[in-house]
Amino acid sequence: MPIMLFLALLVALAIDSGRLYGTAFFRISVFLPYAVPAVVATLMWGFMYGTRFGLIGNINEAFGISLPDPLSPDLVLASIGNIVTWEFVGYNMLILYSALKVVNPSLYEAAALDGAGQLRIIWAIKLPALRGALLIATIFSIIGSFQLFNEPSILKTIAPNSVTTYFTPNYYAYSLSFAGQQFNYSATVAIVMGIITMIVAYLVQLRGMRKAV
Repeated sequence: MPIMLFLALLVALAIDSGRLYGTAFFRISVFLPYAVPAVVATLMWGFMYGTRFGLIGNINEAFGISLPDPLSPDLVLASIGNIVTWEFVGYNMLILYSALKVVNPSLYEAAALDGAGQLRIIWAIKLPALRGALLIATIFSIIGSFQLFNEPSILKTIAPNSVTTYFTPNYYAYSLSFAGQQFNYSATVAIVMGIITMIVAYLVQLRGMRKAV
């Protein structure tokens, strides 16, 4: 989640700087992965991760090397994180970029007259203006992290030894209910996860509001 938000912040600042060539195309290109359904995105990346049938396997065969298996038990979590980051960087970028567009241009003009460089403008004007948007993006990202289900459930068919039935809380509750027929236990896990998600999101929001004050 921090990597995803950091990349979204960098992209938003780059687009807002006005110095990026092809800004409109770049903005759309970064946002488009969010329009791809999670199932389709996971299948795409799952194919590229494949060492026997996918991109990794083709590279190994073409160059006679042996790249690490992205779907191995040691790397599958990072591989899922890469998929989620690819999907949601554009979404968070749009939130941050929208916040930058409402900043009064006169602040930039005054800073330029005072001799402030781009780094100083980012630190003194843009980042404080993004505080509320960053808080919202953080809350959404936390909620999305707790809701992780599609990616591990689909990759389990490709890497059954790497993705267990308790890989994420949502997938664990699903497995208990539909595979183990433990409906009461599954409902308990779901309720507990819902409460934990609300508490964490509230604490993040409370901390952000205190910093803003």
